[in-house]
Amino acid sequence: MRIKIGIIFIFFFTLLYASDLQAQEKAFPKQGEGITLFLKRHNRSGAEYQKQFIQLNKTRLGKGNTLQMGVKYTLPPLKGKETVTPKQNNYEPLFGKQLAQYKVESNELKGTCFYLVSGHGGPDPGAIGRIGNVELHEDEYAYDIILRLARNLLTKGAKVHIIIQDAKDGIRNDRYLSNSKRETCMGSPIPFNQVRRLQQRCDKINSLFTKDRELYKRAIFVHVDSRSKSHQTDVFFYHSEKSSESKHLAKTMKSTFTHKYKKHQPGRGFSGTVDGRDLYVLRNTTPPSVFVELGNIQNTFDQQRIILSDNRQALANWLCEGFITDYNRYKKKIK
Repeated sequence: MRIKIGIIFIFFFTLLYASDLQAQEKAFPKQGEGITLFLKRHNRSGAEYQKQFIQLNKTRLGKGNTLQMGVKYTLPPLKGKETVTPKQNNYEPLFGKQLAQYKVESNELKGTCFYLVSGHGGPDPGAIGRIGNVELHEDEYAYDIILRLARNLLTKGAKVHIIIQDAKDGIRNDRYLSNSKRETCMGSPIPFNQVRRLQQRCDKINSLFTKDRELYKRAIFVHVDSRSKSHQTDVFFYHSEKSSESKHLAKTMKSTFTHKYKKHQPGRGFSGTVDGRDLYVLRNTTPPSVFVELGNIQNTFDQQRIILSDNRQALANWLCEGFITDYNRYKKKIK
């Protein structure tokens, strides 16, 4: 009899324990989040929560207890009277504290997916310009514009992958952006070797591309060119020589910029160009892509295009508008 009672007790205890485990909250991390930020977003701040979290998820964490994208983690149970405050806004910590929250304001880009890549990063700063004693690093300015573009696209209902990431630098309004080597390829260290570096970002895009179910998927690579100091240039665009969709996108971007310059700087004209180029990233990425050069980082006039935050925002706005126009064309084409 005692044995039967013991078995029944163990049976019910197991059921209760299993139910408790099933009731535990689980969640996916956002891009750029570490354990501290991830737990804070779910109202679980402090060392005790972190310790519990690591114990609960030790088999699913990456090297050095890093969070892995696409993995659903178990959250430690909330203590006492703590409650989860529902979030009315979407949240992307890569944008920085002031702009991390954003609202989806329209469905203009619903059904689209974008892969955004700022040039260079990590051990490679890219082109370096100078204003007095201040160095302007290509990767920092390209990254800031990519973040602004990402936020614009998200507010219009798009799905966005920010391929090159800096967990500390959000959107910045400074003229002179501080330089760092923190950038990663979605959490993975960026190789110093150029071919390996480019292949890494192509592999990441192609891997995501196979999982994304949106019909309209596009990639953009943003750079700042380096030429002789006297050479002033407008923004220019490269497309894949083997992709008609890539060519359409580049031409649409140029048309958008021509229209914007005509509106905001009448009489100036726009001399940006569109060309097919056999660039590594255009050749080795699956989605139709456009490669954008924002100007000459050595030229005094072109430098104003990137050091002024309003100009960086304008560039992001116009690139976003170019995507909207191209998407509308695409929708008509497939009807």
